[in-house]
Amino acid sequence: MSEEKTIRQPETTNPAVSIPAGDVPSQPRAWTAFQKFAFRVGFIYIVLLIVPPGVFSIPPDFSWFRLWIDTDWTSLHYRDLYDIARFNPSFPWLTQWLGIPRLVGHAIWVTLLAIASAGALIWTLIDRKARDYNTLYYWALVMARYRAGIGIIGFGFTKLLPVQMPYPSEGLLNTDFGDFSGQKIYWMSIGIVPWYQVFAGIVEVLAGTLLFFRQTIVFGAALLFGALGSITWVNHAYDGGVQGYAFYFVLLGLYIFGYYAPRIHRLFILQQYTVPVDYWPTFPKRWQKGLRYGLKAFVIFLFLGVLFYLQLLDFLYDPYKQPSTPGVKALRGYYDVSEFRVNGEEIPYSPLDTVRWQEAIFEKWTTLAYKVNKPTRLSLSNGGGNPIMDLERNFEITGTAGGRRVFHYYADTTTQTLYLQDKVPVGGDSDERGVPASTARQAAVTSGLSAGDWIDETAWEHIGDERTKIHPRGINTRRNRGFAKGPRPLTRHKMVLHYEETADGQQVVLTGTNEHRDSLYIVLDRVERNYLLSGSSLEAGQYD
Repeated sequence: MSEEKTIRQPETTNPAVSIPAGDVPSQPRAWTAFQKFAFRVGFIYIVLLIVPPGVFSIPPDFSWFRLWIDTDWTSLHYRDLYDIARFNPSFPWLTQWLGIPRLVGHAIWVTLLAIASAGALIWTLIDRKARDYNTLYYWALVMARYRAGIGIIGFGFTKLLPVQMPYPSEGLLNTDFGDFSGQKIYWMSIGIVPWYQVFAGIVEVLAGTLLFFRQTIVFGAALLFGALGSITWVNHAYDGGVQGYAFYFVLLGLYIFGYYAPRIHRLFILQQYTVPVDYWPTFPKRWQKGLRYGLKAFVIFLFLGVLFYLQLLDFLYDPYKQPSTPGVKALRGYYDVSEFRVNGEEIPYSPLDTVRWQEAIFEKWTTLAYKVNKPTRLSLSNGGGNPIMDLERNFEITGTAGGRRVFHYYADTTTQTLYLQDKVPVGGDSDERGVPASTARQAAVTSGLSAGDWIDETAWEHIGDERTKIHPRGINTRRNRGFAKGPRPLTRHKMVLHYEETADGQQVVLTGTNEHRDSLYIVLDRVERNYLLSGSSLEAGQYD
């Protein structure tokens, strides 16, 4: 397909430039034994890093490749391309082949280095006559460049259009600082300054873009190494949860930059004549050039153009961490709880009471949050994952303690009834999916509310189809498939509450049944809260 082109370092004809003898060889230098061994280690290591998960398993897992086939390319969701771009390195074959248990953290990188070193020893014994690996090194760099470029662009767009770290919800703004995990504090610290998050996204997208072009490879690698090195460290400091994936790009950036580091040293430190590359392929035939430029244009169009557009739609209509369905407008706001009765008995206010609500908040989306002096299960997720339904979007609850309960609700505005489900499942989470929506509704019941007590067909008709309650541009095949599967069959606490607003809009009365079948009567007094923090000027989603 291509002809090898080795770059020679010519004699200078400029009398102003003095080049010591031996600095400009008449032919390419042969590699030393150390250079050849180091390359072999690096080549095996980088191949292990960029091959999709499961390919080396027995039997091989080609699920990443099936993404290209299973995706509906006529109705894309941003996650369709994001999953292709962002696959996490995982190595199930380590257990199958070597009996190594599942590794976490940075132990995997050290293990892969040991495997690459052993492979390099075998390669050295087999291939003793190789003079250099300039050609193979070039193509290894191409693989690393495009893997890093595509991956970091997908990572960067979620910051460039700030949805990765959302602006804190009303409930989070009213949670005590000491009740947050370090991770949550860090993510919210970025969320309250969306333009800084945008800047971080620009840096990541720029690093990936620079890696696509030969003339800017070294700048992209340096930017990738510096930016993701910082993200790795800050995630270690705050226990942010993505330090492993961030360090993955540090390794890719280091491998790419490592090719140019000796040349930079030679040029700027030793001040000697330097050729930036030892080899690049030539494409003498027209179809070869067309194929090369066509593939490059396809990658750039898909992961810079199409992915940006899909991420923009996600930002505008369906932000993936916060619920996208608008809540009942008349209820939105912060409330004091002035009266609270259980089974007709009034419970006076006490910050130590484990039943009485202390405050309540209706978000601009379909969430009711309230505070009570009773601990709940702590979620240490970063609020990401791949949620489709608002019920399963959990950024509001992750890393948050202090007895704050968060319920998703379906609103029957005809009868003014709310059907609420706790966002924290009973007994923990599960990855089970793939059941019909009707089955999921039957499975996700709690001890006090049976399936028949939950939501009847008439109420469902009033509630409508949540799938379509966002802008039509936000609806796509992936969203339709997710709603067709229904929620995961997890047990969740449930409440059914009727709401009634006073004429002046300053009070809301809630009556109904909690998860223990106790009757509730709650009077909420609206309070206008003025926060020192200004609202986000880059607000994701549409709720009005």
